Amino acid sequence: MKDYYCHASAIIEEGVTIGRKTRIWAFVHILTGASIGEDCNVCDHSFIESAVRVGDRVTIKCGVSLWDGITIEDDVFIGPNACFTNDKCPRSKHYPPEFLRTLLKEGCSIGANSTILPGLNIGRWAMVGAGAVVTRDVPDYGMVIGNSACLVGWVCRCGKTLQTEAGRQLACECGSKYEKISETEIRKA
Repeated sequence: MKDYYCHASAIIEEGVTIGRKTRIWAFVHILTGASIGEDCNVCDHSFIESAVRVGDRVTIKCGVSLWDGITIEDDVFIGPNACFTNDKCPRSKHYPPEFLRTLLKEGCSIGANSTILPGLNIGRWAMVGAGAVVTRDVPDYGMVIGNSACLVGWVCRCGKTLQTEAGRQLACECGSKYEKISETEIRKA
């Protein structure tokens, strides 16, 4: 007996692992070998290839395709129509010996219609703005926007923009405090 929800129009091939309380909605297709954690929400018209690993409590909004080589840690949000790639030099019927690895770290958010190039790491609790084209790694708590995406600030675990207090200290309206280590790195204080 399955302990997850699956819409009648979804295609889940044999050999897929799906955690309890996960919801798979209309017209989703998940290939053999994929692994999806507990309490996830996979929305309409999404596609998940075989070598994809999805953690717990992940939200994948409508129209997202996840290709071989993508690993998604816990508590990640992926906005509608976000685009992921896994081959820097694609050609029809020419496949690399191994696809580049992309890692979405714990708690990060990927904005609607953003594009994530292959082989990148999106840091813990980072925020990728809607429509951004990410061409390089994003640091933990980093906020990136634009094409090519640039680091424009820092975000709290709660998702709010951090404000500079004094010197290297950053604060959120929720009360959380952070310390700036360098121009491209912060940590929770």
